[in-house]
Amino acid sequence: MSASPSFRDGLLAAVPTLRAFAVSLAKNADRADDLVQETLVKAWDKQDSFQPGTNLKAWLFTILRNEFYSQMRKRRREVEDSDGSITARLSIHPAQDGTSDLNDFRRALELLPEDQREAIILIGASGFSYEEAAEICGCAVGTIKSRVSRARSRLQEILAISGESDFGPDPVTAQVTNSAAVL
Repeated sequence: MSASPSFRDGLLAAVPTLRAFAVSLAKNADRADDLVQETLVKAWDKQDSFQPGTNLKAWLFTILRNEFYSQMRKRRREVEDSDGSITARLSIHPAQDGTSDLNDFRRALELLPEDQREAIILIGASGFSYEEAAEICGCAVGTIKSRVSRARSRLQEILAISGESDFGPDPVTAQVTNSAAVL
């Protein structure tokens, strides 16, 4: 896009006063220079909307001021994390481990006898009390407790789980994500 010589000359002539205004707003010379550059780029792109014969300097100052306040609003939503400490705490465990564990659990669940599978699903997955599960299955509460206990033990055998430490990421992944969070 080619600008008229008077528009181009007007932009160049306004640079020193734009920079002074930008420094007064931004309180930082580097940010002020960036602000002036952004103003000039926007003015160049939108030169068709400038009405010749009106005050070019006022138009440029309006663009600069609007750009400054837009950047301020944007910065308010940003969180400064120069040392990466916030980002490190946002680390998550890889999803494929959870998906793989869930698939293993589903296969192990299918290997349980139907009465044990039914009992553990009612208690563990559906959130029923032992009394409610006993009523649903038409048996005694002690029978449901026994089925759930045997199902849990059998699942631990099938999945080769010995305790809570066997859940979640493998030890190496846990060490990496936990040490990153500490840094």
